Amino acid sequence: MVGWRVAVLCWWVSCGAAAGQLEYSVLEESEQGVTVGNIAVDLKLSAAALSLRNFRFLSSHSESYFGVDLGSGSLVVREPADRERLCGTKAACILTYELMFEGPLELHKMRVHILDSNDNSPFFPAGDVQLHIPEFLTPGARFTLPNAQDADEGSNGVLSYSLSPSQHFRLDMGSRMDGSKYPELVLEKALDREQRDTHLLVLTAQDGGWPARSGDAQVTIIVVDTNDNAPVFEHSVYSTKVPETVPNGTVLVQVQASDLDEGANGEVWYSLSNSTLAELRHLFHVHPKSGEVQVAASLGPPETLLEVYVEARDEGALSMASTTKLLVEVTDVNDHAPQMDFITFSSSVSEDAAPGTVIALLSVKDEDLGSNGKVTCTMSSKGPFHLKASFDSYYSLLIGGPLDREQASEYQVLITASDGGSPPLSTQRILTVSVADVNDNTPSFSQPQQELYVAENNGPGTSLGCVFAQDPDLGENGLVLYELLDEISEGRPASSLVAVEPSSGAIIAKTSFDFEQLRNFHFQVEGRDGGIPPRSATVAINLFVVDRNDNAPNILFPLPRNGSIPVEIVPRSARAGHLVTKVVAEDADSGSNAWLSYHISQASDSSLFRISVSMGELRMARLVFPTDAVRQRVVVVVQDHGDPPLSSSVILGVLLSNSAPQVFPDFEDTWEPRGQLSSQNLYLVIALACISFLFLGCLLLFVCIKLSQSPDCCSQSCCHCPENVRHERTIASNPYMTSATIGVTTIERLSQTYLYRASLGLGSGNNSLLLHGEYRAADLRDLTTGVGLNLPISCVQIRNGKGDHTDVIAMVSKFEEVRGQLRELVSTTWILGVELKSSGLVASTFTY
Repeated sequence: MVGWRVAVLCWWVSCGAAAGQLEYSVLEESEQGVTVGNIAVDLKLSAAALSLRNFRFLSSHSESYFGVDLGSGSLVVREPADRERLCGTKAACILTYELMFEGPLELHKMRVHILDSNDNSPFFPAGDVQLHIPEFLTPGARFTLPNAQDADEGSNGVLSYSLSPSQHFRLDMGSRMDGSKYPELVLEKALDREQRDTHLLVLTAQDGGWPARSGDAQVTIIVVDTNDNAPVFEHSVYSTKVPETVPNGTVLVQVQASDLDEGANGEVWYSLSNSTLAELRHLFHVHPKSGEVQVAASLGPPETLLEVYVEARDEGALSMASTTKLLVEVTDVNDHAPQMDFITFSSSVSEDAAPGTVIALLSVKDEDLGSNGKVTCTMSSKGPFHLKASFDSYYSLLIGGPLDREQASEYQVLITASDGGSPPLSTQRILTVSVADVNDNTPSFSQPQQELYVAENNGPGTSLGCVFAQDPDLGENGLVLYELLDEISEGRPASSLVAVEPSSGAIIAKTSFDFEQLRNFHFQVEGRDGGIPPRSATVAINLFVVDRNDNAPNILFPLPRNGSIPVEIVPRSARAGHLVTKVVAEDADSGSNAWLSYHISQASDSSLFRISVSMGELRMARLVFPTDAVRQRVVVVVQDHGDPPLSSSVILGVLLSNSAPQVFPDFEDTWEPRGQLSSQNLYLVIALACISFLFLGCLLLFVCIKLSQSPDCCSQSCCHCPENVRHERTIASNPYMTSATIGVTTIERLSQTYLYRASLGLGSGNNSLLLHGEYRAADLRDLTTGVGLNLPISCVQIRNGKGDHTDVIAMVSKFEEVRGQLRELVSTTWILGVELKSSGLVASTFTY
């Protein structure tokens, strides 16, 4: 690479090209894409010239920190540069690059100054500092602390030091021969290891950048001990009492002294001080390490006070010592226990006894002398009693507060007589004090008011509940009898409705309650105890009658008029959702027993109507078809939610007409209820229908084959109706088949219901029969039953006529053997439908 550069430079010099130098500055750690300058502008070239002159950006660095955007000529940062990594501690950090152009050949130098940013915090290479300072040093002593370092340059690398607050130390700056500064720790106040053996300080170095960065080092100062403290006893005087018969080796007391120094300066040894009298030194022995003082010989007669001094000395070079006083009192041996005698005692006390009443009087005595014979009495009891010293060795047991037998009917009083011996001897006696009852409690009910519930239609004598009053007294004082306080409730005396059993408090109904007449009433019951004088309390009873579902819904609207079915008129143009009427009903019951729901139980056409379950609004479920009958009848059932539920029904007549008729038709025989098919019956009917159609298909195929073999059928007019009949076949004459001719004439049209006049003739000859009458479109289905002859229809053909008349010709054949098979397969006659065409009305025929 170097050789190539030299060759290029020589070529450039030989060509006489002009050279220039560019200077740029950029802050270290600048992000990628930051623009440093514009080379094209600084070289007075256009940005397009960089690509036209084959511009090259030459660098001697392995990392491509900068690059040139050929589109704009801008010098941009490609990779952030770390000045400390590139240049270390150099004052200036410069990266040099060569810029080469061709045509003509030009070579320019470019220098990029990497400016320092305060991105490095000061740090202490030596880490934390630990100093050992003796506690005897005087203030003013100085200790050198380590310097901190900062990789930044200029003001970013200038350091200042600070020390955490301390009453013993301060920070000062020292100077070296070369003029450099270093931190020093100066002792401001003398140290005391016994008060504080370790000092923790924080030395902080801060640079001059913005924002400033800092680094910390912990300075730990350990105070070195000197023997400047004497041992100190826990107590200045120790005292103990021992009997005169104490054996040798008995530990009287253990003295304890502490020295705040450490090491040998704080190690303590014990011994008898020279201040102890010589005649007493042989009576005691002190353990040098534990400080236990033991008896070494007999201590002498009782009631003698011995004074001994114990010394504690440390093991320092210049040892220090202190002493304490030990007082040993030799006492008499206590070998007699106190005696206790009761002069008077009352085992039973009335609970209304006044405080200060004397229950018992007792005397105590002890045969020992001195403190061993001095007796004191104490009492231990949870009751309101106290023990009072009367005179000399007599005590009285008194009532100290009010008694309550209901809280405590008996007390155990423990009286203890103890002497002043060491150890003391004592005697105990237990007194049982019973509290006699008085009638001081009133019967109390758990609640001032109670609620009872009874279902209506109950029988007389039914138990409604029970009241109970508590009386904590005993016997007759606590025996409560109940009585009904007669008062007027709901216009009737309470005694006529309920009764109260005196001993148990059971409340019994004296009559049957009807929720619709009496929903609730209240009365009071008194509870009275048998004390003298008696005490009583009352409780208020609220009795609520609970409703039963004993009333069926009452339909308020619509109501029959003069015994006839109410009729609503609905236009045939009504759409789905059209309101026909609203059924209004009420129920005398309450709660869920009065929640009503509305349902359609039966309808002439169940698909034509729907009803709101909660509102009772009867609406049209779909559009009215031309084939829908004019007269419709709907049965609406109103049912409550009681258990068991009760219901009422209303029959509604609906007249599908665009105008109100002058005379309403009769709806009594409009329809007959149709049974509901279960899912299993529905599947059975579908299966039977499929088998029947399969059989009829085969039968029809057989008849068609027979008809196709007869040449006379085509000449007859019975099969020529191309518009309405799919199969044009002629039925040959057969001795088992008779013909019938039906003449149908349109007579009248009312709304969308069509009336026809029909005449029927059965063949010619002696067997002919003519019928005349008026029929509706639905009545034409009756013709397929063979006019009461029970003849199956094999073919019905309808032929269009001119004008308003339509001729219908029906061919009826009787097949005895076929009828038997049909009866075995299908027990119900299936009429699939008939449509007539007159003046544009369609007519068609199905066979079975």
